Amino acid sequence: MRHGIVGIVSVTAAVIIAVLVLSGFGAQEAAQADGRIEIEMWIGLGGELGERIEQMAGDFNSLQDRFLVSVVEQGDYEQAMTSAIAAFRAGNAPHIIQIFEVGTGTFMGSREAIVPVHELMAQHGTPLNPDDFLSQVTAYYSTLDGEMLSFPFNSSTPIFYFNVDAFRAAGLDPANPPRTWPEVAEAARVLVATGNHSAGFTFQWPSWTQVENFSAWHNAPLGTRANGMLGWDAELVLNDALRVRHLQALVDWQNEGLFQYGGRGGAAGPLFTSGDVPMYIASSAAYAGIARTAGFEFSAGFLPYWPDVAGAPQNSIIGGGSLWVMAGHTDEEYEGIAMFFDYLSSPEVQADWHQFTGYLPITYAAWELSRAQGFYDRVPIHNTAIEQITLNVPTENSRGLRFGMFPQVRNVILDGMEAALTGEMTPQQALDEAVVRGNAILREFERTVR
Repeated sequence: MRHGIVGIVSVTAAVIIAVLVLSGFGAQEAAQADGRIEIEMWIGLGGELGERIEQMAGDFNSLQDRFLVSVVEQGDYEQAMTSAIAAFRAGNAPHIIQIFEVGTGTFMGSREAIVPVHELMAQHGTPLNPDDFLSQVTAYYSTLDGEMLSFPFNSSTPIFYFNVDAFRAAGLDPANPPRTWPEVAEAARVLVATGNHSAGFTFQWPSWTQVENFSAWHNAPLGTRANGMLGWDAELVLNDALRVRHLQALVDWQNEGLFQYGGRGGAAGPLFTSGDVPMYIASSAAYAGIARTAGFEFSAGFLPYWPDVAGAPQNSIIGGGSLWVMAGHTDEEYEGIAMFFDYLSSPEVQADWHQFTGYLPITYAAWELSRAQGFYDRVPIHNTAIEQITLNVPTENSRGLRFGMFPQVRNVILDGMEAALTGEMTPQQALDEAVVRGNAILREFERTVR
């Protein structure tokens, strides 16, 4: 058996566990009854994605009889992160916690709370080779020396979805979707003119897609010190002419009826899946939900860019999350975590997760396996996301972000964007204020890690 996974759980033991769980026993009681060591993993994904993670843990549990990984949903990413920090302070942290990418800086600055994954794997004879993983993924979760601090798991990147049926009805060529922002605006005018759509385009996760990825895609710094990669003393610089110009364009397009703001997070999704708004910038991992709910043919291309900006397009950056190992557990429990991560990194498991969810394959082997299986011939959208994020060698502006307390900073950015879109502030005023408020948060975090 690959990866040194020991033993196969007996049918009798598996039945006992199932009966105990169905009878109201939790995973801990089931593990105790079976004599296994429980490993608790908290996640910030629910629905079908959460169920799939539970299935992956169950598959691992069935391949060996020493450890039982139990998955506990903790609401969304922010709730999972807040719960994990509180649990650590109370002395009852889970073994593994799924943290979204913008929580990386916060966890990196809390070294007493984590066990670096490169140390964990090496200590238990299953070292991870960073060269096996997509560099655009590992860069986000590694030190500058290339040492992985958390285990990359569900990595996504935003792409440009469009309604193929709506394009055809409007006389647009779905084989040649808009590539630049002026082209997006012109296509929106054509689509709205049909009378079938309330607006031409929308987007989800506004800060992630229109500020963070927009900056990387245009090779522009979001902050100093390589977007925080070189130190906690970084400062935000997102209020320059490029970002102000883009926010002003969104305001103008909204006023013209070409763009519709759908809200924070993934709130804009129904605007696209209903068929109302035919262009949509969203996560590659939104694919499964779109495919399930949209009653039309759709496709996707690269993110749009401003064609007069030197260095654009560069490469997009990731979203999603990684798995962090919490401190305070036993060596034997850490052995089980290492085995579980080794299992999760196998090409077969990663390819299956990638193909089911739309998240990126975190390893080159999973990417190659998916290609060999003909997956990208059947669903080319998924290869679009990979090609986009690997378009060019990352620069210090497009490697990723590492700001402490960035979830709070992201909310400040959203406040500014919304103030501009509602006319409360000019785009320049809105981004100036976001920088001032955001930098105050960064300075607060910097004081805590000195």
